[in-house]
Amino acid sequence: MTLHIGIVGCSAEGAALCYRTICEEGAHALGPYAHPEVSLHTPSLARYVACLNAGDLAGVAELMLASAHRLAAAGADFLICPDNTIHQAFSLVAPRSPLPWLHIAEVVAGEAAVRGFRRVGLTGTRWLVDSAVYPDMLAARGIDCVRPGEDERADINRIIMEELVPGMVKRESVARFQAIIGRLREQGCDAVILGCTEIPLIIGDANSPLPTLDSTRLLARAALRKALAG
Repeated sequence: MTLHIGIVGCSAEGAALCYRTICEEGAHALGPYAHPEVSLHTPSLARYVACLNAGDLAGVAELMLASAHRLAAAGADFLICPDNTIHQAFSLVAPRSPLPWLHIAEVVAGEAAVRGFRRVGLTGTRWLVDSAVYPDMLAARGIDCVRPGEDERADINRIIMEELVPGMVKRESVARFQAIIGRLREQGCDAVILGCTEIPLIIGDANSPLPTLDSTRLLARAALRKALAG
């Protein structure tokens, strides 16, 4: 018997990629058209953005918990959130959650350790890159975390929020990401975390100067393994 996966969504493109990965890769394990039961709930992204702009992590936590309770009522057995940024509020969520969670940064840091990476670059929204979400998880495994420079962070944030979240892909933005990742390689990084669930829309191992840690798909695969293990 497989477990029912609950997805606490935030932005549409990232949640959709996570959901699609679970369903597509579930079929590889379970047979044609088969995958674990999945439920998704997300409030308006605008509500999350308002809280983030105000530095209101308690408000972010309340939105996440509201989704958690809806998904528990729908029969989910455990929860994932395919949004790195709002994991800043995770410590306010986990003690009050009706269901257990997989933490996206813990999944990614675990994969980095398994693959033997020792110094990784971090890309994502400014809210995420400025936070301790990834540095703390990586440090616990003896892995250094390198953040892009201020101008680079601003460009990454703009591309994510103004282009990728609305589903737009621009050639010049791909080139900018590649240049930033190239700079992280020059600083001694041996991999880069795609720490926004939309970044895989434009960057992956095929076009990145560094090996990638795709947070979206890594979380989806971890959820799939947990669901299949029952």
